[in-house]
Amino acid sequence: MINDSGTLAQSHLLIVDDSLDELRILKSLLDAHHFRLSVAFDGLQGYQRAQTLRPDLILMDVRMPKADGFSACRLLKANPQTRDIPVVFLSAAASPEERLTGLSIGGVDYVTKPFLAEEVLARVRIHLQLASRHMDTQEGAAEALDPDEVLLQAGIALIRSRLGETLTVDEIATRVGSYGKKLSAVFRERTGLTVFAFLREERLKTGRRWLADTDTSIQDVADQLCFQNAGNFATAFRERFGLTPTAYRKSVRAGRLIEA
Repeated sequence: MINDSGTLAQSHLLIVDDSLDELRILKSLLDAHHFRLSVAFDGLQGYQRAQTLRPDLILMDVRMPKADGFSACRLLKANPQTRDIPVVFLSAAASPEERLTGLSIGGVDYVTKPFLAEEVLARVRIHLQLASRHMDTQEGAAEALDPDEVLLQAGIALIRSRLGETLTVDEIATRVGSYGKKLSAVFRERTGLTVFAFLREERLKTGRRWLADTDTSIQDVADQLCFQNAGNFATAFRERFGLTPTAYRKSVRAGRLIEA
């Protein structure tokens, strides 16, 4: 929290890292500046402790057992009770793709190891202050979601952000800290669709939107949405919406919008 003088007043930080050496370094650094600290040793434990402790900020490693930091972050951002907790990734996973992934799934910052103590402290303080200002504008407590709904929402968010990738059910499940059979059961119960059927539906709806709103060729739409070819996309589109992609686009351009 931030007190009236603008200084940090016993802010509660959750450190999630499977390396005891890294935990000791961070704990020593942050203890010296009077933060309240909690720790977790993998992504799943970090997510669970975040629900219980509601820390002011989370310092999250990426490569960890059970559930990595990205999986944990996806769950945190899918849960209304934890989605506003700032997540700062602090990891040796330093490739541009990994940094972009961390930021795109909701992390507020990404610091690579080995880190400078002064940089970590500066970023922690900045994001605590930003989070405090954000909380001051919020009213009421967030509604609670049951664990299966959180898993569903995390899975849906991942699917929608990866429509152009070839993904298996197990890969999707792993990226949200679960396993294939569990995720499949949740999707069937909550949406009435299998994970693959939901993914296919999202691709087709996205393709329909692109056909209506852009001049992207049907071949490019098919490629970007991971269909085998334009013919495969056209067949699936016609089965779902009752028109070929070409006929649908012509109807839209003629002002006869067709919804299905």
